[in-house]
Amino acid sequence: MLQAGTSGEAEVDFDRFRLRNFLEGLAQIGELENHPHPVDLGDVARLLEGNPKACLFQRAGGETALAGNVLGSRTRVAHAFGVSPRDILPEILRRLRNRPQIFEVAGDIAPVQQVVLMGEDADLTQLPAHLQHGRDGGLYISAAMDFALDKQSGWTNVGLRRLMVRGKHETGIDLLAPSDLRNILLATLARGEHLPLAIVVGAHPIDYLAATMRLPIDELGLIASLRDAPLPVVKCVTNDIRVPADAEYVIEGYLDSAGYIEPEGPYGEFLGYYGGVKTNPIFRVTAITRRRDAVFQTLTISGRTMGMTDTAQLSALRTEVLAWRALETAVREPVAVYAPRATGGVYNLRIALRQRVPGEARNAIAAAFGSQANVKNVFVVDPDIDIFSDEQMEWALGTRFQPHRDLVVSEGFRTLPLDPSLNGMRTGSKAGYDLTMPFGQTSLEATVPEPPAYQGQRFGSLREALAHGPKHFEDLMAALGSKDGRDVTLAIEALRKQGALTRDETDGRFRLKG
Repeated sequence: MLQAGTSGEAEVDFDRFRLRNFLEGLAQIGELENHPHPVDLGDVARLLEGNPKACLFQRAGGETALAGNVLGSRTRVAHAFGVSPRDILPEILRRLRNRPQIFEVAGDIAPVQQVVLMGEDADLTQLPAHLQHGRDGGLYISAAMDFALDKQSGWTNVGLRRLMVRGKHETGIDLLAPSDLRNILLATLARGEHLPLAIVVGAHPIDYLAATMRLPIDELGLIASLRDAPLPVVKCVTNDIRVPADAEYVIEGYLDSAGYIEPEGPYGEFLGYYGGVKTNPIFRVTAITRRRDAVFQTLTISGRTMGMTDTAQLSALRTEVLAWRALETAVREPVAVYAPRATGGVYNLRIALRQRVPGEARNAIAAAFGSQANVKNVFVVDPDIDIFSDEQMEWALGTRFQPHRDLVVSEGFRTLPLDPSLNGMRTGSKAGYDLTMPFGQTSLEATVPEPPAYQGQRFGSLREALAHGPKHFEDLMAALGSKDGRDVTLAIEALRKQGALTRDETDGRFRLKG
């Protein structure tokens, strides 16, 4: 999969997936708020909170370019993939089938190594890390995409982590939750070794989405597949890890072999509440490399406007991908999947499916329960419901759901301890809401009204039309070419007075007697 390096910079487009170029594209579609004047780092969180647009601070802290809220809306994520917001999931699923192409370039042509800082010059306090939430334990680098080599598989593992700046050359890192990186670290600690790590800060939204996926493959290839293009990588200057050569910043270093020894946190977590102080490993910095005109990045997370945060968008897309894959084997025809962002993109899940046999809605609920630990409430609807519409989902819940019949509750599931509703419990429960019509129901009362379409064959008279077969009033208007139905009303009245007209008791269609 890893190919030989290129012979020159002209052969590689290092700007196609560059963060700065993506920001320029957001400006063209009105999705970027530009701050050309100096902005204190202490004010960044306030300016990002609840902001419907991405922000570019040209002089954050007085001198450094900083981007935030880049992925904070489905519209902006869709722009990254070049599709409409409704088509993101199908596009991701298509790209995941790509055969990845990765090629290595030399450090002297890799933009991310245009500036190399080592030793005392590799100073984290010169980066525009900022306080994100009022009770956080310190300044955080929240857009930290970590790259590590797994000695057992030989693959590169990619993930998203937060780094709490502890000084010029070290940070805390949250590695308590189950993850591939935690497993790699524990194996490394068992050997009494440091774990080399490279942190990318500032990258295309597609790269960040790839970092949220957890698939049993070399995850450099995952980035390449989702980009739908070959991925240029470069070897770090102080370790053997390969990282995207077109990134903005790379912070190189290692997780200390001392293991879990230092307090980290509190921090505003992705579920909208604080996570407390934890004992976590230390990340020690060996180098910082960057582009000459690099843009640092911060990911918005938590708070009262969850649906506008970067992490809610990333988590929701991951939820949708994993749920869809589970549904593909559980039901015959899933139609759409959507994870609302307001819950952090993880707890509530909406599914539309076309039931082919009775019970498929329940199968979909069970599959979603098992697709990942975070999914807690699953709502299943028929294809006529737009799962992206809160109004239609509320309508389906109100008119198609009987709690005694359609509520599925199960308990004893693995869950996230960050959920405050657990109240100390180690396992949690899940609820499924079957909002589908009873299978095979075709009554008029279960039919959703639509504006008349006036389609059908034309006839010379009402009697000829009804001789062709029973018809609704709409069909009769179409049959006579009526523009307002008054002439049809008069013709119906005439036939009724002649005793020639009757109506179906079930659906009200008009028909000729006999």
